[in-house]
Amino acid sequence: MSPLTITASEAATGPVLEITGDLDHATAPQLRKAADHLTLAAGQLLVLDLDGLAFCDSSGITALLATRNLAIEQGGDIALAAVPANTARILTMVGLDRVFTIHPDTATATASRSVTS
Repeated sequence: MSPLTITASEAATGPVLEITGDLDHATAPQLRKAADHLTLAAGQLLVLDLDGLAFCDSSGITALLATRNLAIEQGGDIALAAVPANTARILTMVGLDRVFTIHPDTATATASRSVTS
């Protein structure tokens, strides 16, 4: 089991949360807490960088959805970046690849948004 670490930073498009370790039943509340402390201005993009995500169970998927809901409630949007293959497969199987915008990396996620802003 890998401990969950969430590191926040800012991009021109909005906040970026870098998530590393296991996102599961025991650690999903950490993501919810980190998201609760974010403030998005209307039109900003919250990027969840999952490059270091080692494992994600159904509780982790639920936490991703809750974070999406918070971003949308604040008038922002959300994108996932560097989604590991095993997590991408789950997102695709349950249709969440149509709910989340998915980018190969954080630079692409923030660059694509800044071009249209």
